[in-house]
Amino acid sequence: MNREFFFDYYKLIILSLTTTYHWLTSYWERYQQLPPGKLIDLGGYKIHYYIQGSGSHTVVIDHSLGGIEGYFLSNEIAKNTQVFIYDRPGYGWSDSSPRKRCSQEIVRELDELLQKAGILPPYILVGDSFGSYNVRLYAHYFPKKVAGIILTDGLHEKGMLNLPLSVKLLKLFFLSGFLMSILGATLGLIRMLGNLQIFELIKPQLTKFSIESRLMVKRSFYRPQHWLTMAREIWNLETSAKQVQKANNLGNIPLISIKSKTFFKPSFFTFLLPLKTTNKIREMIHEELLKLSSNSRQVLANNSSHFVWIDEPELISDVINQLVN
Repeated sequence: MNREFFFDYYKLIILSLTTTYHWLTSYWERYQQLPPGKLIDLGGYKIHYYIQGSGSHTVVIDHSLGGIEGYFLSNEIAKNTQVFIYDRPGYGWSDSSPRKRCSQEIVRELDELLQKAGILPPYILVGDSFGSYNVRLYAHYFPKKVAGIILTDGLHEKGMLNLPLSVKLLKLFFLSGFLMSILGATLGLIRMLGNLQIFELIKPQLTKFSIESRLMVKRSFYRPQHWLTMAREIWNLETSAKQVQKANNLGNIPLISIKSKTFFKPSFFTFLLPLKTTNKIREMIHEELLKLSSNSRQVLANNSSHFVWIDEPELISDVINQLVN
């Protein structure tokens, strides 16, 4: 009985220390790590955006589900043109939004943000994964503002609305992981893993980026609202897929689709996932993406998983420069 009491007592102490560490570092971060860009109110909630560089075109980056990977490449892109990065509501330095987290709403927010920030077209839209839905829908509504589109391992509704059971279960698995991570972020466990560089251990390619950019990205993942927003976006993923069906004819807007070699690279962490089924769906998705514009082409990322921004960032920079020039 005494042994069980002391065991529970020490667990309580560890939990208390972890939580205290989390809130102390959060307090420090609030006052020491200021947002690199500006905040604009969109009617009760503020969205953070960040501008670098200058040029005749503005590269507008819409990130993947849960990602704010644009910070990894902003310095490189800004060497040749102006780059506009924004944190969708709930991510980075942006407030959470009470509105539905779907592509239709995201596009409305993005256009309002660009107008209020005074960012004039033409835009080169870069959509990563889920972000591909958003930039497609934006180009559908505002084609005269768009000079080109780049999709990095983009999605297409023809595949996403007809997922086999094994991939639907994978989607639910991710959703449950996001919900569990809300608790992990609240208790400071994810921050502790980040400070121990566990993310770099799982994905060694992260070490090629500067410590500063990694801290900017990690900071978002330490916050409970980041994971809650991921859960909200994946919950509404089917809604977004239906909304983007109208954006299936983008005329002759230049479109470059970057296709990774595989969704997940085979590893200890992925051997139980339905990789063959997922990659079969991806093949069909990338065929459909090339039909969106009469002026489209595909670029292969032969050394990449779905996370092209981390595996082959130089390829994305090259493709952006091709469109800008």
